Amino acid sequence: MIKKETIDKILETALVEEVVGDFVHLKKRGTSLIGICPFHNEKTPSFHVSPSKGIYKCFGCGKGGDSVRFIMDHEKYSYPEALKFIANKYNIEVEETEVTPEFKEEQDKRESLYIVSNYAAKFFSDKMWTSDEGKTIGLSYFKERGFREDIIKKFELGYSPDDWSALLDAAVADSYQQSFLEDVGLVIKNEQGRVYDRFRGRVMFPIHNFTGRVIGFGGRTLKTDKAVPKYVNSPESDIYHKSNVLYGLFQAKKAIRDFDNCYLVEGYADVLSVQQAGVENVVASSGTSLTVEQIRLIGRFTKSVTILYDGDAAGIKASLRGLDMILEEGLDVKVVLFPDGHDPDSYIQQLGASAFKTHVEKNQKDFIFYKTEILLHDAGNDPIKKAGVIRDVVESIAKIPDAIKASVFLRECSNLLQIEERILISELNKIKRSKDRKENQQRQNLEETIPTEFEEILNESHPVQTDEYQERDIIRVLLTYGDQLVHWEEMTDTFIGPYIITNLSDVTFINPLYSKVIQYYHDELENGYLPKEKDFIQHADVEIANMAVSMISTPYQLSENWYNMHNITVPDETEKLKGTVMGAIFHLKKKKINTIISAKQKQIQEEKDEANVMILMKEYLELKEVEKYISNYLGAVITK
Repeated sequence: MIKKETIDKILETALVEEVVGDFVHLKKRGTSLIGICPFHNEKTPSFHVSPSKGIYKCFGCGKGGDSVRFIMDHEKYSYPEALKFIANKYNIEVEETEVTPEFKEEQDKRESLYIVSNYAAKFFSDKMWTSDEGKTIGLSYFKERGFREDIIKKFELGYSPDDWSALLDAAVADSYQQSFLEDVGLVIKNEQGRVYDRFRGRVMFPIHNFTGRVIGFGGRTLKTDKAVPKYVNSPESDIYHKSNVLYGLFQAKKAIRDFDNCYLVEGYADVLSVQQAGVENVVASSGTSLTVEQIRLIGRFTKSVTILYDGDAAGIKASLRGLDMILEEGLDVKVVLFPDGHDPDSYIQQLGASAFKTHVEKNQKDFIFYKTEILLHDAGNDPIKKAGVIRDVVESIAKIPDAIKASVFLRECSNLLQIEERILISELNKIKRSKDRKENQQRQNLEETIPTEFEEILNESHPVQTDEYQERDIIRVLLTYGDQLVHWEEMTDTFIGPYIITNLSDVTFINPLYSKVIQYYHDELENGYLPKEKDFIQHADVEIANMAVSMISTPYQLSENWYNMHNITVPDETEKLKGTVMGAIFHLKKKKINTIISAKQKQIQEEKDEANVMILMKEYLELKEVEKYISNYLGAVITK
């Protein structure tokens, strides 16, 4: 187990904006940072990071917490794994107490898969740099392709020996379980029970997730035998899902953020060559068709994508429709076409890095215009084909969520297509109406399939808890200001938290979570410790931690223009902190006393004994006096 001193050091060192910033492209807005949420699909940023509070919060899906919670949620890590991940980022040595063999045996399987994948990557790399076979075949191949040693090492390229069980034998000898090697596809077990290496005699391209951990491999054969597949890739596993991965993203993510653009190529060699040319913001879809998940992955870091195509005209036409998905996700797409017979790798190898950069800069075209030109060229003078082109182009424009961008494209395309803009607008509206009808029909079909036994639940009315808002406000004030020392007239050197707890000792909280927070606060005070905001954010009880983040987060910020342009000052809550604290206490007490008064009125109405009625009336009047005192304090008016 990790020592408490080490945990404290990790939590004190970690900056939430740096930890989250490795995964999400953040932009400054006021005192916060915003970005596209990595936990749900969205086009407008609702994901906020507050460096001053050390938390993140998505106001779309509700996810929130500190830097450790982010790593746990994003990487599906346990608490100790997340701490180790952050410790590694900040070069903090993790001190652990001794663990039992049983605990070691129960270590998470996913972590074991990461470990064996990392072992394999080092094995392949070592074989290429140290063995005669590796240097003669693997290293020679990469150098003949023109790749420098720094690029080879940056991407951890390697070589798998042309042997049936070189990796298997080495891993088992080093105490790695064969079952884990099978689970990640490094070895294969055939029907006869024989186990052998998957990537025999191939140069190896490790595939990293964007935190830098090896999750899979691509292996290229150097044999000319056509019966041998040119590339073999890792199969799907618990840690590798090819539709969610972009080759080179780990090495490219910083440059993508810095340049606010991502170059998208097809293969491993294209990524290596473009990186070597000095263009680091490049990734590859690894030979698979581009997926929505991959597009959203790019969208975390930039809203601009530039596709670098080779000169294969047939391949370009086949991929045009797939690129509509990029538009649908709200990204801007440009296209660069290379001369026939060239891809980015061959172009750089033949003409050099400088020529490549010049070609990319001069030949970028917006995808919509590029698609229009390609399709028009194919249609020629055939009016039927040209009508099809118009519909195809408008369908692409209809996928753009930004109405202003869509209108600009319609205007420009009307010139290219030589057709009136109003006709294109009419066609666009027709497509959108058709889409809306389909979506409405799907919703209707879904509603019709809801089992009748659930109808009562769906139609059930849930009574509103009358004290919810007042209880919530007390908890918010307690979390936000509880550890602040105040010097109010009637009180000297008083902490707000203990003052609230003392004044609410006679109040029972209805919400069980709020009641749990009050009890925790009370217990900590009894132990001589004054809880702080971070104690709730980092609380072991996930419910309390999530509630704390929600309480102290807000998607709104006051614009500086109120003062700069209009000279209007808006008072901050902290400027009238006494009023905030006392108001929260008395509003809750007023709600509670009103509840008691209502119950007392009901008792009076139901009571038949005249003597008991007089007793209840006396209690009722006393309660009304208390209510009057509280209302006077709050400045409220009671209607008699």
